[in-house]
Amino acid sequence: MRSWRYSIIHVLPCAFLPTAVQFVLENIFLIAIAFVTGGMLLWPIVRNRSSGPALSTLQVTQLINSRNATIVDVRSAEEFAKGSLPNARNLPAPTVADRLRELKKDKPVIVVCANGQAAGKVAAQLRSNGFNDVFILGGGLAAWREAGLPIRT
Repeated sequence: MRSWRYSIIHVLPCAFLPTAVQFVLENIFLIAIAFVTGGMLLWPIVRNRSSGPALSTLQVTQLINSRNATIVDVRSAEEFAKGSLPNARNLPAPTVADRLRELKKDKPVIVVCANGQAAGKVAAQLRSNGFNDVFILGGGLAAWREAGLPIRT
């Protein structure tokens, strides 16, 4: 009886091993697609944890009006001169680390870029430097313009 148990425990996994390998080899592309799709689904969750939540234009205007949030535009000075949110402060992304003293840690900070993509890195940098209330304007200045909200030129 003891030898029977021993053979079942050690032989059973080995009996399925060639089938498992064959399955993986025959379906390698489907498995790769499943992993890539899973990564794409998890990426926004991972990004939001590091950079902070992205707010809609309505949520941003409410935050500005209710808590007097600081607006940080991380585009270049040339792009900033073409138009920005009212009362926005221009801190180009490469200079943010050197100019953190210009921002108050006790006020909410809204990070704005052209389309909502570049703001995430700056928001993560602000969070790592002790800023707790950091938000991103989802869609960036393009979303602000599309909503028909005022632009300072």
